[in-house]
Amino acid sequence: MKLDVISLDNKSVGSIELAEEVFGVAVRRDILTRMVNWQLARRRAGTHKTKGVSEISGTTKKPYKQKGTGRARQGSMRSPQFRGGAVIFGPVVRSHEHDLNKKVRKLALKTALAAKIADGKLVVLDSARIETPKTKELARRFGDLGWASVLIIDGNEVDAGFARAAANLPNVDVLPQQGANVYDILRRDTLVLTRDAVEALEARLK
Repeated sequence: MKLDVISLDNKSVGSIELAEEVFGVAVRRDILTRMVNWQLARRRAGTHKTKGVSEISGTTKKPYKQKGTGRARQGSMRSPQFRGGAVIFGPVVRSHEHDLNKKVRKLALKTALAAKIADGKLVVLDSARIETPKTKELARRFGDLGWASVLIIDGNEVDAGFARAAANLPNVDVLPQQGANVYDILRRDTLVLTRDAVEALEARLK
């Protein structure tokens, strides 16, 4: 599978051959869904909490006698039917993480890359570097390229000037190849890989 390589000036600077076993797998929505759910579950803090009966401050005295009042029998003012009472089966502090097989995670990343190619939304960039690391200059170039929502994945290290220039641009993410993940790939419209990123991802996923 061959793709053209462009520069930030939107000029063609050659082509690159992409590995079929990495960028040409079948697009499986079920695998992508499982991977995104796994990623988002790991990000959840799990610090939500409500108080049970044993944690409510208040008297343990019986509100009134059991019989003879004509009212429903009650044993505690801390019961959930009273104002300020407990919450039954409320959330507790816990981890939302769950297991996902390593082979499935690897396949999900391949599938995300293949999905971008299938949609025509994958671009190979010669290098993610800019002579004048200014946000205004980078925004102009992205506008010329038609990139409004973009994830740029570089090699093992991201150029500091390029990352700084892109930091204040909305809907623009810059990651090293180690940080390439399914959720960030899918949440941006265009995926941009540098030559170094392509080599690193192929070595990682083959």
